[in-house]
Amino acid sequence: MTLLAVEHLSKGFGGLRAIADLSFEVPARTVFSIIGPNGAGKTTLLNLMTGIYVPDAGRIRLAGQDLTGRPTHRWAAAGLGRTFQNLQVFFNMSALENVMTGRHPHENTALVPAIFRLPALRRAEATSRAHARALMQRVGLGDWVDAPADALSYGALKRLEIARALAAKPQLLLLDEPAAGLNQTEAHEIDTLIRELASGGMTVVLVEHNMRLVMEVSDRVLVLERGARLAEGTPAEVARDPRVIEAYLGVETDPAAPAEAAHA
Repeated sequence: MTLLAVEHLSKGFGGLRAIADLSFEVPARTVFSIIGPNGAGKTTLLNLMTGIYVPDAGRIRLAGQDLTGRPTHRWAAAGLGRTFQNLQVFFNMSALENVMTGRHPHENTALVPAIFRLPALRRAEATSRAHARALMQRVGLGDWVDAPADALSYGALKRLEIARALAAKPQLLLLDEPAAGLNQTEAHEIDTLIRELASGGMTVVLVEHNMRLVMEVSDRVLVLERGARLAEGTPAEVARDPRVIEAYLGVETDPAAPAEAAHA
């Protein structure tokens, strides 16, 4: 079953066409990775897929619901969770409180219960804390539940953001460069966590430059170049595609060959 469908999506900025008539589908319960050289349009695509940008043309559907052009909170309510390449952590809060903020779409935000601290609100807060604790255990941060967020290492903060995204109970989890800036051990922890999420039935869209991670955890890989689809397939299919190899590594030419041959 298709969970996310992108249909003929286009987005431009002035004279630059960042996304060009792009279509693809993400099956449910899979890890779908999006890769491409710098400037390929990955960030623009993510912002279109979360309501930050409005496309010039095309449609995006999540679980059959057309969310094209809808504000970001509607995407979250529809079941999309996201982490960011650059940390978006509340450092003046505890690690647990950071995760609790992810439950906001499911909390009672009525003014009167909050002012008078009614029993129902206190029970809901206790439930939220218990749920956040369980999520921190799930991502390997059980020893840091009561710690201030600024006491966590960079790798732990990446996993904290994943826990916060999971707190919203998403249908689809979009991970933006979760291994960026991590050492080999920390990247392996992210690798393991993504595998565990996938084995538990979570649908993951992964944007990542760490090719070892992408090839190990992905069911399918989409390669972008200049905002268009260059290739799509299994990790093995993409890895041996000559167009992908050329886009990432370039084509070696014989320095002794005539200029005409090099430009033929």
